[in-house]
Amino acid sequence: MTEPERAQRFTDRRVVVTGAAGGLGGTVAELFRAEGARVVATDVVAGDGIVACDLADDAARDAFVDAALAELGGLDVLCNVAGVQQFAELGKLTAAGLRKHFDVNALAPILLAQAFAPALVESGGNVVSVASISSVMGQPYNAQYCASKAALLLGMRSLAVELAGKGVRVNCVSPGGIDTPMIQAAAHGLPEDTDWSLVAKSQSVMPGFMPPVEVAEHLLHLASDASRSVTGANLVVDRGVIW
Repeated sequence: MTEPERAQRFTDRRVVVTGAAGGLGGTVAELFRAEGARVVATDVVAGDGIVACDLADDAARDAFVDAALAELGGLDVLCNVAGVQQFAELGKLTAAGLRKHFDVNALAPILLAQAFAPALVESGGNVVSVASISSVMGQPYNAQYCASKAALLLGMRSLAVELAGKGVRVNCVSPGGIDTPMIQAAAHGLPEDTDWSLVAKSQSVMPGFMPPVEVAEHLLHLASDASRSVTGANLVVDRGVIW
């Protein structure tokens, strides 16, 4: 059965997608392109249609912003998908690990929004960032990810208020578990005798990890004109997580 033809909601719209080498970000970039957008996609490693950029590096990030604006001639949508996650027991947390999570998950999206803001004001564009259910609930062994995603969520809501009068919308999507390489690798640092009963207390009404497309569709919806009256929102997509 062939896929139905997608609506062309983003014809000639100029879009930047981070974390686009695979997983959720790759799906997001693919869907934007399928709907007519001109996309500049980036990840820490270059690939087919992917520009290499370490978003935690100030100079590299600034150079990427300049290059993206030069290529696109402006911007309509900034889609912050890039993220890192590594579970760690409290006793194994390090300042370096915490800084990496905050640099990639919180600081980079906020600084990208700052850098692209003039172009977004000019186009009446918007920002959509991937937060997480980890931004609104405590999870064992996940302090550095939870803290950084909570910072991202409140940072984006603050920008939504600040930029509303300039015609720029800012929203977040907070997914639960997605079937991506990042999720699959996140628990590798935990010891074999980890008390998984603490993790098991959090369960979804609809079990199983989500395929990336089920989350990507909501990112595109918030970026589209259908959401023209939505800003400062946090759309939870988690298959009904309960604690």
